[in-house]
This record gives sequence, C-alpha cells and structure tokens, in this order.
Amino acid sequence: MSLHGKSTATIDAQVGRHLENGVDSEQYWLSRKSFYETGFALISYLLPDEVKRRVDAEINDLIAQQSIRRDLTLPQTSNSPRRMRNVTAEDIRAHDGVVREMYESPALRGALSAVAGEAVLDCPYQPEEYVITHLERPGDTHGWHWDDYSFGVIYVVDVPPTHLGGFVQTVPNTSWDKEDPQVFQHLIGNPIHSYALRPGDMYLLRTDTTLHRVHPLEPGGRRTIVNMAFAAERDLNKQISHETMEDLFSV
Repeated sequence: MSLHGKSTATIDAQVGRHLENGVDSEQYWLSRKSFYETGFALISYLLPDEVKRRVDAEINDLIAQQSIRRDLTLPQTSNSPRRMRNVTAEDIRAHDGVVREMYESPALRGALSAVAGEAVLDCPYQPEEYVITHLERPGDTHGWHWDDYSFGVIYVVDVPPTHLGGFVQTVPNTSWDKEDPQVFQHLIGNPIHSYALRPGDMYLLRTDTTLHRVHPLEPGGRRTIVNMAFAAERDLNKQISHETMEDLFSV
C-alpha cells in the first residue's frame, strides 16, 4: 500500500518485474560510480517501456489541463531565471495517477537507493515531492540553482536535439548559501558538465550539492519533464527553508 492508502501494485509490479528480469549488477555499479564521481547518473534502464508510455501520456494530459506559466527570477540563486509552464505537486497529487504511483513504488525506491548508495526517502515537504515542467518558448529555462533536498529523479518526456538547447548542465561539489549564493563564482571556479538526453531518459541528481540548470531553449525547442524530489536521512534533521519553491508557486 502507498502512504495514502492506494495500492501501487500495478506500477510497482511492472517496475519490480523489470528490475528482476532486465537489470544486472553491472548497470547498478556503473550508475553508482557516476553518481559518486559527478553527482549525476543516467538511470533510464530502471523503468520498463510500458511504464514510460503511461507516464508520458499522463504528463502530457496534465500539462494541457493544469499547467500555469511562470516567468520570474529568484534572488536566492543570484537572480537566475525560471521561464516555464508547470504543474504543481498539489495538482499531481489530486490527479492521483501514474506519477504518484511511480514516486511511491517500493521497487523503484529500492533501485534508487542502490544507485545512491544510501536510503532514498520521501521528501518531507510535500510541495517539492514532484513537479512537471514544460519549456516551450525561446529562452525558456530552469536557471542555475540547487535544491533543498539531497536527491532529484528527473524523467524526460520530451527534449530537443542539443542544437536547440534544453540539455542539462551541472557543477558538482558545490554548496548553497541562500543569503549569498555566488552562482557566478561557482561557475568560474569549477568545471561545468553538460549532458545530452533523449525522450524516455531518467537521471538521478545529487541536487543539494550540485549546482544545475537547463540550458535555455532555442526557437523550435521543447522540453517536458517530471522532477521527483527525495530526501536522505541527514536531511530529516536539518532546518530547511523553502523560499524558492514558495516564490515560484506564488505567481
């Protein structure tokens, strides 16, 4: 049963069968090595194609029915921009569909923990559990930022070819001071990693110590994802404020 009393057997069973029959220890090892070294691990192999198709359909429906346009800058991340449409956790939770089931799947959670090398736990701040983001206009971006909790799992519904932007960039092993973020100094003082993605990809990101962004779209580009936030045990004892999430969803 899920935390909310609804069975996750359908998605969880599909994921569980897939992990048991189609994923080997070498894939986990390579992902864990990448995550340890860079804070980024491509884990597309954790989801079977039938689950991906269901997630794609639900996310596209929610964007069409529930998404809201956001255009703002956030001082807690050196005034980096957020230009996008998104669907909030509240609306995803009310829909009570595949995204929520995927988030709560014990089989997927176990696989994520195997890659992370530690327990991957529910995000204790419900508005950050999951959010759907859709970039559709030239210049749309999820600008440079960190997240409040240790882990982000991002499933990619749609992404343009790299010459149209929309790829992920990261600066690992950095820290977030909300009073003095110094994003530009981090960019100057550290190497920037860039990752090209394809529809159906999924990646695990160490979001609290990895400065990251989506490169702005060029004309003709589109990017659609769902971001799922998870906590580590150490997060549960921190005093964490949520200014960026509150600012983002207050407009």
